[in-house]
Amino acid sequence: MYYRFKKTGIIIISCLVAVFLGTGCTQSEKPQDIVIGVAWPFATNNDLFSEGIDLAVREINENGGINGRELKLLKADDGAELEKGLKIAQSFAENKEIRAVIGHRNSFISIPASAIHEQAGLVMLSPASTAPELTQNGYKHIFRCIPGDDEIARQMAVYLAGQGYRRMVIAYSDDSYGTGLANSFEDQAKAQGITIVDRFDNYTGLEDLKRLHNKWQAFGFDGIFIAENMPEAAQFIFDAGQAGINVPFFGGNTLESPLLSSIGGKAAEGTIVGSVFNPNIDRPEVKSFVLGFSQEYNKMPNSYAALGYDAVKILAAAIEKSDSRNRSTVAEELANLGSWPGASGSHEFDAKGNDMGDLVVLKELHAGEFRYLQR
Repeated sequence: MYYRFKKTGIIIISCLVAVFLGTGCTQSEKPQDIVIGVAWPFATNNDLFSEGIDLAVREINENGGINGRELKLLKADDGAELEKGLKIAQSFAENKEIRAVIGHRNSFISIPASAIHEQAGLVMLSPASTAPELTQNGYKHIFRCIPGDDEIARQMAVYLAGQGYRRMVIAYSDDSYGTGLANSFEDQAKAQGITIVDRFDNYTGLEDLKRLHNKWQAFGFDGIFIAENMPEAAQFIFDAGQAGINVPFFGGNTLESPLLSSIGGKAAEGTIVGSVFNPNIDRPEVKSFVLGFSQEYNKMPNSYAALGYDAVKILAAAIEKSDSRNRSTVAEELANLGSWPGASGSHEFDAKGNDMGDLVVLKELHAGEFRYLQR
């Protein structure tokens, strides 16, 4: 009897010790999920982005997750509105379960939101915000996995100079994205021997646009570079066509949208866009992504699908190596990631958080579809 009591007592004591140590006396509970927050205008401007991030999560979890833990996304719709975006950023910063954040699409939200994430020691990786200002504040937790405006503008200017363009007009929006891209293109164009004959950020209607056209003709111009978001950029192209402006149009990654054709109409034909992702590239990462995406959704992926997919995979790689007790260490692992091959190209971050990988591709709108230009 004494022996049995002694043995039972040992078991009870062992269980109590196990409880205090957090190990339990039965089979351990399922490890807690790893959560990544995603802020995006899902309802109004998804453009296959959500499908891309969901595919990446499914593939990661089917292959064992991250260190044996399932990856989950906490999606929040910022509606492309600054106030909503900042509220989401604050809620993500206060949520200690979130290990990193993907977002935002719009630079005018990403830039102020970056201060919130930086203060919280929470990585924010943007797959869409190209404004230079995003990475000019010395922050350690802010990254982008898309080329910045400077690189997109540089490669566009090199292409245009090679095609013989010498005198350009810049149409831009008076916001962080528009002014940043316009400034970058003007600098890069001048470096390539291209003269900017005029810059403008507003017109009041067709008559005003015709007046501007007359001025540009007097100066001599052979193309217009557009640094605006959609749908405003497409509307300008349509209006330009109505005003009799028939020079080629060029622009940044925001113009890569079905709206360019549906709103811009015939005037948008031939527009050349500096963007990312060519599904025809002969690389295993591209082939695997295109095959998986087309099988899952019965459609071809676009650049936002590829960028979202890569953002999840990049963060997963960094989180896997980071200290699970300190989410701030995800930034260190991102910075040390080296050259990382993704669906949209090879990614590599510099000390400021810019993606310096070989990512930019040029696309031309032809018969309502984008085709890829050889450089």
